[in-house]
Amino acid sequence: MIKVGIVGGTGYTGVELLRLLSQHPEVSLSAITSRQDAGKAVSQVFPNLRGRVDIAFSDPNTANLKQCDVVFFATPNGIAMKDAPALLESGVKVIDLAADFRIKDIGLWEQWYAMTHTSPQWVEKAVYGLPEVNRETIKKAQLVANPGCYPTAVQLAFIPLIKAGVVNPATLIADAKSGVSGAGRKSEVHTLFSEASDNFKAYGVNGHRHLPEITEQLNNIHNKPVNLIFTPHLTPLIRGIHATCYATLTDLDVDLQALFEQHYHKEPFVDVMPFGSHPETRSVRASNYCRIALHRPQNGHTVVVLSIIDNLVKGAAGQAVQNMNLMCEFAETLGLTQVPVLP
Repeated sequence: MIKVGIVGGTGYTGVELLRLLSQHPEVSLSAITSRQDAGKAVSQVFPNLRGRVDIAFSDPNTANLKQCDVVFFATPNGIAMKDAPALLESGVKVIDLAADFRIKDIGLWEQWYAMTHTSPQWVEKAVYGLPEVNRETIKKAQLVANPGCYPTAVQLAFIPLIKAGVVNPATLIADAKSGVSGAGRKSEVHTLFSEASDNFKAYGVNGHRHLPEITEQLNNIHNKPVNLIFTPHLTPLIRGIHATCYATLTDLDVDLQALFEQHYHKEPFVDVMPFGSHPETRSVRASNYCRIALHRPQNGHTVVVLSIIDNLVKGAAGQAVQNMNLMCEFAETLGLTQVPVLP
């Protein structure tokens, strides 16, 4: 049994962490911080956790996080880089669900996130937490940078193709859609019900902060730069990511289905569906699964990969728990085998 703390427990990723960790047989929830709700019972803020989480939120300045074995940062960008080093220096394992440690190029990170990075030394030590790529390194890590939701779906779609060398890496296109929970649990006009409902729009077409994260990781797979066009969209859904990814084939004889099935056959949370399938966001709702389907329109030169995840689970909290399991030498799937919710 390990002691776990959560910094920033009142956002959507925070409550997902609480939901998953409250069902984890090897976890004792020791501290959950919130400046705004300090002193309130967790179940008072999140009634779905009544009877499952019986502690109160504490102020981050007084919470005894150094007594934890693992601390999750479910905080806005820029918080973990300031507060995590003291915990790391005390020997605590840290998993950051924000972007503070995801990009190795500090200058590039500062350009996209418009702030000065205060812990570049920990960026160097951090391990990018995509288990399907970095499983063995994650097992040895003290600090894990949990991937973003869009980057998870897009990378899982492209990696087998790039690794096998069967597509032109200068032709990558990711057309991705997200539910409004991806924007976080905060008051903003564009996520109000009357603004987001019955509506559909693209955003960040000229540049989105997840683009450098995705390209840096795909560059590592390819061992040289790739070219990616990434266009995110906001959909009138609460949760879910649907990434439609395109690439030009350089090997017209490749068996795409066999390639993906072989690449992911040992992955517990990646489901390669029958060729030509159309996975739906609801088929992964509240689960840690990624469902992938392949298409080759008109049997031509373009491969289309459909990649579906729940942005709050495999795209955030579930993947973070998956990383915790690896770091703590638990079974990787422990506490994460919930069946997706329908309808």
